[in-house]
Amino acid sequence: MAANKPAFDWAAAWVMDPTPLADWLLVAPTLLLMLGGATAIMLRKKTDIQPWIGIGTIGLVVLSNILLLAHVLNNGIVSMVMGSWLPPFGIAFTADAMGVLFALAASIVALCAAIYAAGSIEQSERRYGFYPFLMLLLCGVTGAFLTGDIFNLYVWFEVLLISSFGMIVLGNEKRQLDGAMKYAVLNLLATTLFLVTTGLLYGMVGTLNMADIAMRIPQLPENAPVMGIAALYFLAFGMKAAAFPVNFWLPASYHTPRIVVSAVFAGLLTKVGVYALLRVMLVVMPEGREWLSTLIGLVAVATMLTGVLGALAQTDIRRMLGYIVISGIGTVLAGLAVGSEVSVAGSIFYAAHSILCMTALYLLAGLINLLGGSYSLRELGGLYLRSPLVAACTLVLLFAVAGLPPFSGFWPKVMLVEGALAGGMGWVAAGILVTGVLTAITIGRFWIFIFWRGGPEGVTDGTQVVVQATEEKAVIPVTVLIPLSILTGLIILIGIQPEGVMAIVQKGAAVLVDPATYVQAVFGVKP
Repeated sequence: MAANKPAFDWAAAWVMDPTPLADWLLVAPTLLLMLGGATAIMLRKKTDIQPWIGIGTIGLVVLSNILLLAHVLNNGIVSMVMGSWLPPFGIAFTADAMGVLFALAASIVALCAAIYAAGSIEQSERRYGFYPFLMLLLCGVTGAFLTGDIFNLYVWFEVLLISSFGMIVLGNEKRQLDGAMKYAVLNLLATTLFLVTTGLLYGMVGTLNMADIAMRIPQLPENAPVMGIAALYFLAFGMKAAAFPVNFWLPASYHTPRIVVSAVFAGLLTKVGVYALLRVMLVVMPEGREWLSTLIGLVAVATMLTGVLGALAQTDIRRMLGYIVISGIGTVLAGLAVGSEVSVAGSIFYAAHSILCMTALYLLAGLINLLGGSYSLRELGGLYLRSPLVAACTLVLLFAVAGLPPFSGFWPKVMLVEGALAGGMGWVAAGILVTGVLTAITIGRFWIFIFWRGGPEGVTDGTQVVVQATEEKAVIPVTVLIPLSILTGLIILIGIQPEGVMAIVQKGAAVLVDPATYVQAVFGVKP
């Protein structure tokens, strides 16, 4: 009887050919970070080697992301499904130019944070898990950037959130616990909304693979609640990204943890929300994005303006930078609102720039506190004479965050303004330009107060302050100098020679604007 049983065609469900060696680069970053995090946890009592485990592991992740980016640029989108299942049966990892660019930028800033933390995180905080938390947070961020499954995107959100909860309370201070509560409540609400919306989407299309969803949605009946699900995703990811009006949790929490933790949060966490918006609204349900385009544009302009006006009103450097993070999220959303290839490319470029620049600014804030003994603009002044190098580095980063030439923030803003004007959304372009002017005013005030004036508020500028500052030349710790040099150098290099990044973001935008390319890469057929 068994002999008469028909043979099963395994090739209909499984990949029968061995996976090419280069494709394993797709899962190498997450595997390395899981292994490194587990090793650091097992050796948590050996606090002296914790930085070496973190720096070594994340350094390997940077290298693997560089190789993966080269592989994607040379061979196109790479997709791998766990267990050798054919899509959409298994959990998929899919890497395109945008995802790998974000993963590479994230690993670079995490490496810089790991180096910085070697000189600023106390032994007790190392023992309580700073480096394992950092590696697992980067694991969640990287997994989110490289997943091709919408439920797995939720899982990676959970991984990074759990890690971030641990990082924000390191130190166990009252203000940290207060900030952690505000941060946790809003992010858990957003995560719950994301999960519920994903359940509704699965009930409607019967699949969780992003490419498969993109094929099935156009085939749904007209009365299917596609627009409602798109609106719920926009709300959930908008909360994650700190978009207006659900952004109040960010300036209430980002100033409370250790400055290196704030730097990692500012560089990475909101960008995962931005990435999810770009991926889901453009690839999975482009009709929903088109229907919501005006609303997205209004939210973008409101986010930009409220962010920069909030920054202008602050005297605490950390709070000011938190509002600048919010303003940058609005700039990215502007490209999503327009939806053209050049605008989407501008959004990808600006998000990658913001990952580098915001991390660098928070690390710089830590150095300013080290030199001046405060984060308050009222209590700082005269630092130019203590360290002209820090003053110059600050000016570079402030010009970059304002989108002024010749640094990395200039080119994406040009692309976004061009795309908005060409797409008939001149009011969005005006919002970008007005925000740029207000940001320039904000950074001018920042630099003048800290470096140009002779001393803190209430102290007469004069000889006494100048002589004191001249005699106390600053010595910058190597653990601060190395990460700031790396990030500032990249920002200058990208600004002077933007062609390489532009080529990457244009490839990434082409995949988002034309989902057929993404679907074909995953399934091997056009939808």
